[in-house]
Amino acid sequence: MTQEGDIGDQDAIGGEAWAEATLRRLAEAGDSALDILDGALALAAFDAPTERLAGYRDHIARMERDLAAAAGEADDAELRLAALNHVLFGLHGYAGDADTYDDLQNANMIRVIDRRKGLPVALGILMLHLARSQGWEMHGLDFPGHFLLRLDAPGERLIVDPFHGGVALDAPALRALLKATSGAGAELEAAHYETISDRDVLIRLQNNIKLRLIQARRVEEALNIVDSMLMLAPDRISLWREAGLMNAHIGKTRTAIDAFETYIAKETRSEPRREAEALVGELREKLN
Repeated sequence: MTQEGDIGDQDAIGGEAWAEATLRRLAEAGDSALDILDGALALAAFDAPTERLAGYRDHIARMERDLAAAAGEADDAELRLAALNHVLFGLHGYAGDADTYDDLQNANMIRVIDRRKGLPVALGILMLHLARSQGWEMHGLDFPGHFLLRLDAPGERLIVDPFHGGVALDAPALRALLKATSGAGAELEAAHYETISDRDVLIRLQNNIKLRLIQARRVEEALNIVDSMLMLAPDRISLWREAGLMNAHIGKTRTAIDAFETYIAKETRSEPRREAEALVGELREKLN
């Protein structure tokens, strides 16, 4: 049974044209704060096109209302986090997918909402959106191996793990997590508490899909992910190099040359430029 605010049949909106326009609009904002959930839905639309985007928006709006009711006038970081966790993981049943962690659906926001489970960064984007809907300050962290969030309130700061029910992590727990993901010799540094831009959060989301597709040797599908990332972040020069390599791999020589030439125009380091110029030379020979 479909409840009020849950995903149901709605008027058809969205689609790939909407997704591309949304990503290009968000790209113009650079590294400023974005409508991060809109970006995640747009990225998802390329792999899971939907005619029910209005239904997903209704579901999100329902969670926003639930959070406002649960939080009340809370100005304490712990109370705010408790309200967030109650709504997202309690009332609406979201959870980290530990059983099928590498399932590509776990990084596609449409499928995450459908299934109520996902990767740390996908659940983190939902938490970011909900927190900001209440005017709270929350950001993604530049933490290796496992996506975390930072919730700030006057005089307080909590580090949050969205994959494990939104638990707040203290320094010993963070150190243990870092060693588990980066090796026994890794130690906490100030940089691990630094925030990243919303675009970087979305790129991290897409990297999860891209890397799994590459590992499965599904290069053409991985290239589609890179293309969507370039709509959002055309200034990220490493993506142009990846696009060149992948297009070359699948035999799209002219497209590969174009991507490499864009990369060369943006790259300031001499050695990577020379390497790319050599690749362009080899590709041009194939066209002759």
